[in-house]
Amino acid sequence: MTALRRCDLDLAAGGVHVRAAFSERRAPGSSITLGPPKSDAARRVVGVPGAITGDLREHLSAFVGPEPGALIFGTASGTPLRRGNFNRAAGWSHAVAAIGAPGLHFHDLRHTENMFAAATGAGIKDLMARMGHDSERAALIYQHKARGAAAAMTSAIDAHIEAEQSAEDDDDDGLAGALVPQANGTLMARQVG
Repeated sequence: MTALRRCDLDLAAGGVHVRAAFSERRAPGSSITLGPPKSDAARRVVGVPGAITGDLREHLSAFVGPEPGALIFGTASGTPLRRGNFNRAAGWSHAVAAIGAPGLHFHDLRHTENMFAAATGAGIKDLMARMGHDSERAALIYQHKARGAAAAMTSAIDAHIEAEQSAEDDDDDGLAGALVPQANGTLMARQVG
């Protein structure tokens, strides 16, 4: 994300091209270098949700230089964000406190997006492509967690049905209902009794 430049973002097409990454060496003499992403799979085009396109346009207008090579997410002086200066430069602790999520880490946003992607029912290969992974392991983790969400939804549906059935059992009119299959494959409620 820190290596994205204005020329990497195509809001009209709704995509961002991931072509480069910064790597940081801590010792000796801390340095940051621009190079290719960690893996071939990390070089990709990622779809940008339309819901954030307006915010990105505002960000580009207010904080990003007009030249194609300008960093989309950099410091006020246009230099790359580093692990050591990200929280301060981005005002991260103030932002997460303002939304009621103190302790939220930046990388948690990636996990959230991956959960949303997995919940769409996308296949392993599509999730791997979106996440930039060349191993199925991570995609399987998110699919498994999404299945957990499906189980929770199924439990909620069961609870709703049970509540409806209990309400019907409490009716005083003595009439019972039944679901009857129709020729078109749907079910229709019919009163019995």
